[in-house]
Amino acid sequence: MSASILHIRHLGMQDYESVWHAMQEYTDNRDANSQDELWIVEHPPVFTQGQAGKSEHILNPGDIPVIQVDRGGQVTYHGPGQLVAYPLIDIKRNKMGVRQLVTNIEQSIVDMLTQYDIEAYPKADAPGVYVQERKVASLGLRIRKGCSFHGLALNVDMDLAPFQRINPCGYAGLEMVQCKALGGPQTVQEAGDKLIETFTQVMGYQQLVHHQGLAE
Repeated sequence: MSASILHIRHLGMQDYESVWHAMQEYTDNRDANSQDELWIVEHPPVFTQGQAGKSEHILNPGDIPVIQVDRGGQVTYHGPGQLVAYPLIDIKRNKMGVRQLVTNIEQSIVDMLTQYDIEAYPKADAPGVYVQERKVASLGLRIRKGCSFHGLALNVDMDLAPFQRINPCGYAGLEMVQCKALGGPQTVQEAGDKLIETFTQVMGYQQLVHHQGLAE
């Protein structure tokens, strides 16, 4: 399997747990010939708590479910109007370390927002992408057998209020912002299309293959 091909799966709106377990299953079953994939999805409202997550960062979840998951990082929120992208990448085959993959993901978001004249940047001590000290994208990965799963969440056009029920990514009072308010992509579809372009360029993939839904 050529490392220069990236398969894109457009999943639409899917519940968090089924996609998470599908990622685990794909990663557990992949071998040296398995293709690299990027899953593009939206989730109904859910808080996810990373492996190192501290319960005190979940302030008032209310009626939104909280799911303990196996990625790095603290608690975050997913909901409609947020672009979620999961890179299922064989980093060993791509000859890169975890840090490089994180940098590449952050850079692909920065490059995408630059096209809209938005000055975005990563932070060395707090993974994700920021605009004027406000967070526009969150990042949390898991590496198993030299392969990545979980990924990024970019706020596009969503209800940001649930972020006030948590300390986002473990930071009390961290302000969240979204693309629509910044003059960036106005829809998840637009953001997804642009992010696929920049991610492909940053990672060096030569060819894309698009799929609707999960593998049969």
